[in-house]
Amino acid sequence: MKHLIFGFFFGLTATFAQADLKVFATVPEWGALAQEIGGSKVKVYNATNAFQDPHRIEAKPSLLAQARQANLLIAAGADLEIGWLPLVLRDSGNATIQPGRPGYLEAAGLVNRLEVPTTLDRANGDVHAAGNPHIHLDPRNVLKVGEALAARMAELDAPNAAAYQAGYQSFAGKWQAAMARWQKEAAPLKGVPVLVHHASFAYLLKWLGMTEVGALEPRPGIEPTSGHLSNLLARQQTLPARMVLRAAYQQEGPSQWIAGKTGLPAVLLPYTVGGTPEAKDLFGLFDDTVQRLLKGAR
Repeated sequence: MKHLIFGFFFGLTATFAQADLKVFATVPEWGALAQEIGGSKVKVYNATNAFQDPHRIEAKPSLLAQARQANLLIAAGADLEIGWLPLVLRDSGNATIQPGRPGYLEAAGLVNRLEVPTTLDRANGDVHAAGNPHIHLDPRNVLKVGEALAARMAELDAPNAAAYQAGYQSFAGKWQAAMARWQKEAAPLKGVPVLVHHASFAYLLKWLGMTEVGALEPRPGIEPTSGHLSNLLARQQTLPARMVLRAAYQQEGPSQWIAGKTGLPAVLLPYTVGGTPEAKDLFGLFDDTVQRLLKGAR
């Protein structure tokens, strides 16, 4: 009898352990969003962190192991992960998370993308055919992705569908209030011209009404050169910027060189969840981003 009772409770424990919706997020922002919506109903694995360039990741066995167990994979899309995600998907052997299946969700496909090229030419650098993939830095896009993500979670885990919808509604209410606050706080940033290391901040700048007047990379994905930086320095006379921005995963040398020559503030932005101590979650990401920009613009 003891063995039967133990077996019964062990079976229950195993069932509950397996009830978690296992989410494989290619980047921290979408993992954080899945956690906000799913709470205790989900188990989230982030394939990258804020100090890694999401374009350039090695498809390590640890990623394959996590992808093999996943019920849902959420990717940035627009070819951001083109260098490694196809390998992970192929070698995971997990049919559930393949493109076109319910277990695969691409964030970029859910929003209007910026910088979609009219022609493709490798001479122009690492240009994404589907447009700029860094969509998460417009909080309005986060809300759109969240709605689709909640619906997909509910589809994949029907017994917890109501919990996912409730989780999204709770998140959306807090997020909309936070967006109104961020926009009010960031009003002084409208029209402020900036230099950027990479085209990481296109959605952020458009949302805040800021203006990009130059990039430290001569072409997207091509590391800054001394000649190109010197040209940007000369352009300060006719097209001046007020600060130079880089993401937490980008080298500080080029922006510090520009800052040293011009006196411009070199502003490090978290870019994603975990990029700074303050950016512990999605709310902290935008709180800290807005405050760092305001400080740089003074």
